Amino acid sequence: MKRNVLPGLSLSLGVTLFYVGVIVLLPLAALVFKAASLGPVEYWNIVSSPRAVASYRVTVLCALAATCFNVVFGLALAWVLTRYRFPGWRFVDAIVDLPFALPTAVAGIALTALFAGNGWFGSVLAMVGIKVAYTPIGIMIAMAFTSLPFIVRTVQPVLEDLDPALEEAAQSLGGSDWEIFRKVILPLLTPAILAGLSLSFARSLGEFGAIIFIAGNQPFETEITSLLVFIRLEEYDYQAAAAIASVLLLTAFLMLAVTNLLQARALRYTVRN
Repeated sequence: MKRNVLPGLSLSLGVTLFYVGVIVLLPLAALVFKAASLGPVEYWNIVSSPRAVASYRVTVLCALAATCFNVVFGLALAWVLTRYRFPGWRFVDAIVDLPFALPTAVAGIALTALFAGNGWFGSVLAMVGIKVAYTPIGIMIAMAFTSLPFIVRTVQPVLEDLDPALEEAAQSLGGSDWEIFRKVILPLLTPAILAGLSLSFARSLGEFGAIIFIAGNQPFETEITSLLVFIRLEEYDYQAAAAIASVLLLTAFLMLAVTNLLQARALRYTVRN
């Protein structure tokens, strides 16, 4: 009798498929079916309404800004955590995962307290005319805070596994630190950076709890799409909520698809070179 390579494979596979079906696919299917119950004209009128379009603009632009910041800062943080050891290193490494463990509503309240006009940071920024709380800047900060770990935790393992011989060979050939990073290290990190970027952006698109406290939630100015979906649910307009949510869902899927394509190309380029 032929044995499975992995004991319990059938049971594990069954549990996994059941979990994916009930926890992931079923809610997504319900959302799609609810949105599909609208006619094409009615669906378009809902998703293209001025208030909805304004919420898309605020959400996407803030998510892009937060993701760009996270790519730079997250890469630098992953580099420091991987290449250096300093007092408090373990604490810094552990605190990176704080946004995963902290309820997002608590994060939103904490950020609002810090960046309000009378907060520790907000009062200092107000002296130079910068207002953070209840502006798009506050939304960007909340998005960056909740999505930063995706960049750090996808890049950090790749940095740890890099062969030091590659850098030593580049140094022996006279390469500067910048040239070694740009021509040797960065190409190897590109697939991981793209993976973290896509996850960070998708998380920012759907973030809710950390944002609503610091955003001010003014329609056409600081109202994000997730909040608009919540408002439609409170109004018992489930079809409109599903329609607007489907736009976010489609955007996230497209982002992940494009990122996977770029990852594959980056990986092929790295292998060829």
